Amino acid sequence: MARHYIPNSAHKEEMLREIGFSSIEDLFADVPKGMVKEFNLPEGKSEFEVFLELNEVLSKNKTVLEMPSFLGAGTYFHYVPAHVKYLIERSEFLTAYTPYQPEISQGILQALFEYQSLIAELVGLPVVNASMYDWGTAMAEAALMTVRLFRGKRKKFVVPKYTHPERMAVLRTYGAGPGIEIETVGWNEKGQLNLEELKEKVEGAAGVYIEMPNFFGILEEEIRAIGEITHDAGAFFVVGVDPTVLGIVEAPGELGADIVVGEAAYFGNPMNFGGPRAGIFAVRNDPKLIRQMPGRIIGMTKDAEGKRAFVMTLQTREQHIRRAKATSNICSNEALVAVAAAIHIASLGPRGIRELGEVILKNTAYLKKRLSEVGEIPFEAVNFKDVLVRFEKPYPEIHEALLERNIHGGYYVKPHFPELGEAALFAATETTRKEWVDALIEALKEVS
Repeated sequence: MARHYIPNSAHKEEMLREIGFSSIEDLFADVPKGMVKEFNLPEGKSEFEVFLELNEVLSKNKTVLEMPSFLGAGTYFHYVPAHVKYLIERSEFLTAYTPYQPEISQGILQALFEYQSLIAELVGLPVVNASMYDWGTAMAEAALMTVRLFRGKRKKFVVPKYTHPERMAVLRTYGAGPGIEIETVGWNEKGQLNLEELKEKVEGAAGVYIEMPNFFGILEEEIRAIGEITHDAGAFFVVGVDPTVLGIVEAPGELGADIVVGEAAYFGNPMNFGGPRAGIFAVRNDPKLIRQMPGRIIGMTKDAEGKRAFVMTLQTREQHIRRAKATSNICSNEALVAVAAAIHIASLGPRGIRELGEVILKNTAYLKKRLSEVGEIPFEAVNFKDVLVRFEKPYPEIHEALLERNIHGGYYVKPHFPELGEAALFAATETTRKEWVDALIEALKEVS
């Protein structure tokens, strides 16, 4: 006798009897009256009709090539070479999840090992995991880690007041349960960390965090001094980094960082409406730091026959052997994003990464120079990608006027930092064309 599987309606009565109900209505009897409604769904359509309808909806979108965007503030238009997408679409990578039986997953383990090795070279610290959800969760995990290292005796985590607002929100969420005390430090006249205020607030802290570049797009000039102040207070120094800048500045590990976090997805991954991402997490070669790292570490060893093999050296997730003692519960697969980043970094090489940083720096400088013609640049320092500019007119009005001229403007900063007035962040990358910047300035002259 034939069995019905799609749909499985032939077994409905049997299933109801098995769970002790006589009808579908009885099954949903606990739902309040009036909450169950009939769906007024249209008649079904063929696949081609659905394709046409969705294509019509999608045609309303504009790409960054059709509408130049200066939005920035954490999501940037970088060029991703065609071969990166081709390689990560191979089935060996595309279907890879966290290997629960790692010895049979040598390919993805090697790819992740290469990712770790490349990031280690970039950030200047030898131990890297593979990987976190994104920059924000990596930063929050670093805060939790510094508190664990003090066994709860220190619960204060010091961050710049101008840390990216979304990352601050993640930090507050992660820190609420363990009771982490978040202390903020303001900025000086250059838009960089106020060292005198840091000295006052660092006492009793488990960790101090800074970003390079910071939320205003400014490169901190006193990173080494910040690290020394932090270490003199007995705290751990955590640096968050955009890795695309590491071809032109000194690696944070060489500037005294104990922990480095950041965003790997700036290499090899398109903007994707803001995700998915892959957070960087690296530490010094210190057993107490390594043992408290979240996530997983891939290591290289030899098998029983003396051949090279890859293994999961550290697995701190609660689904693995650590259980209740786990330091994190990183579950979803960021490995594909990390592999894409590794392919892109390996393709660029040291020279390419340096040239990438130089082009971004040059384009940012041109954007900043032109923006100074139409608004006030409140901080005079070196910018990378983002530039803060202040206007007399309410910025939301300016932004809408730019959209009408087929230009996507900057990120409105006043809701997060009202003391800065009608300010916005405008961003440039290696993809920013001179004619786009010139068109932006001409439009701003008309509307601001």
